[in-house]
Amino acid sequence: MEGLIDPERQNMDPSRRSVLGAGLFSVALTVPDWPDVVGRMEAVQSGRVQRIGIPEVNMVVAMTERVSELDDQFGGRHARPMAAAFLVNTVAPYLRADSTAEARKAMMSAASDLCYLTGYMAVDEGMHGLAQQYYLKALELAGASEDHLTYCTTLRGMSVQAVDLRHGKTAMRLADAAASASPQAGPRMRAFLAGQQAHASAQLGERTKALMYLREAEVAMEKAESQAKTFGSHNPSSLAYHAGQVRYELGDITGSVKELEESDKLRHSSFKRNRIRYLSMLAERQLEIGHLEIACATWGKVVEIYPDVQSGQCDKAMSVMQARIRPYLKNQTAKNLHERAQLVSPAAVAV
Repeated sequence: MEGLIDPERQNMDPSRRSVLGAGLFSVALTVPDWPDVVGRMEAVQSGRVQRIGIPEVNMVVAMTERVSELDDQFGGRHARPMAAAFLVNTVAPYLRADSTAEARKAMMSAASDLCYLTGYMAVDEGMHGLAQQYYLKALELAGASEDHLTYCTTLRGMSVQAVDLRHGKTAMRLADAAASASPQAGPRMRAFLAGQQAHASAQLGERTKALMYLREAEVAMEKAESQAKTFGSHNPSSLAYHAGQVRYELGDITGSVKELEESDKLRHSSFKRNRIRYLSMLAERQLEIGHLEIACATWGKVVEIYPDVQSGQCDKAMSVMQARIRPYLKNQTAKNLHERAQLVSPAAVAV
């Protein structure tokens, strides 16, 4: 499809392109039948591909899954440029190639998922305007391919971006749009969407509405968990996080701390980037209610994980931590934490 152009590529020098190329091919090595995957990537980049089919779609889906795994484990700083290069050099030519109606629809769906992921990683780096460009392209492709799951997920992602930037009205509008676009959602998806509606409502001070949506999310999650276990990105840990956000927005800091503690107990341990973000949030709120040493212990877990992650949001969390504990450096526990953080923080992050 014309218009799938990555603004990040405009100032990319040849040496940078070669680095990205090496990174992409290293990811391709982890995909099943990788020699075939590499061959297909080389063919499209050399202009030999004139027609695509389901094998090319499967390759894009597999590459997106691998990049998503890298993002979950290590943050998006390195994974996002690879995803952007893959979009421009491989996926865009695929969208312009001849194909059957079935293959074209499937390729647009796969491309929409990759655009959403790339936008999500741009948010992680604080590049919000760029993220919105990717999100809008994801919506366009998802709509054209009738991919309701990615369409709703993208709208919800835009709502999460808005609520984190304190744009409550926009967050609410986008969360409602996501829910409206998925009237027949299963219970796990309904919990995923209602949890975000609850957070946005709470940020607007709409207590009754927020608690209604939170209860709706809890009921949907109970139903989802009682059914046969299936893979789903929204799980009880995510629901507890939303409950923590709702409690905090409504002024219940102690209740928020309890929910975030529960969320951490339930969280998948390999998702290091999100664990840093949510542990940092928990520690900040523990400090708000006067629990300095407990907050330092929580932040201590952040310091342990932080060197493994390359993420703008995690850098910001570390900077906030060091600023928050600076007034307490006469306390030995706080002083020890500050010194540990200094050892693992780059100059741009250290306070």
